[in-house]
Amino acid sequence: MSTFAQNGKVLFVLSEADTLLLKKGKKKRQTGVFLNEFYFAHKAISDAGFDIDYATPTGKKATIDQESIDDEYWKGNLELKPEAMDFWENNNEFSNPMPLEKALEKQDEYMALVIPGGQGLMVDLIYDSNTPALLKAFAEDKKAIGLICHAPALITTIPKNENPFVGYTVNSVSPFEEFYIEKFIMKGKPKNRKIAKQLKNLALEYENGGPGKGFARRDRNLVTSQNPYSSEEFNELFLKLLGEMK
Repeated sequence: MSTFAQNGKVLFVLSEADTLLLKKGKKKRQTGVFLNEFYFAHKAISDAGFDIDYATPTGKKATIDQESIDDEYWKGNLELKPEAMDFWENNNEFSNPMPLEKALEKQDEYMALVIPGGQGLMVDLIYDSNTPALLKAFAEDKKAIGLICHAPALITTIPKNENPFVGYTVNSVSPFEEFYIEKFIMKGKPKNRKIAKQLKNLALEYENGGPGKGFARRDRNLVTSQNPYSSEEFNELFLKLLGEMK
């Protein structure tokens, strides 16, 4: 058994961005990590007995996307929202993440990588050179990788000729959901969008479920999920993958 599997450590990488520019930079919107997309995955993995470390681009504490606090995103799990808020605000280890560069140096210590969604990662992680390096390292070592909602967009940071995920079946926020978010929630288009199209252009197979419905896909060591309502589907697939690796 490999060292990283014995350790049972999982690395959570999060955006630390707090502002998203819309309408070609003419409009600013608060952004960050979607709280339930982070916490449901985090709780499931922690409850299963795995240790968790945290990293952000520069080591700054991640920001919550205020949209994600809406009760709409916590249907069936509303009692967990105060617990999630308390963890985010008061957990010392979470509040002091390591810089992404250090996480890359320590990647041998981890058996898995999880990146929660939220538009924040489309502001910082997608431009950070450590992001493709980390994804490639985990993929080449056949470690478990979980990318939630917007996070599959980070696969596009790796050039096609060296992208280890070419040919994989993936999921992400769907084209209709992107349209709905931009039209009715954010009321403006961000610079980085059309994730499904970008994934297809990289020769990945793209699948999605209905808008606002739970949906996730696993292909080999990669689990991807669609939206804030997909935690149950994501957790089931990802925990099974982690169990196979121990």
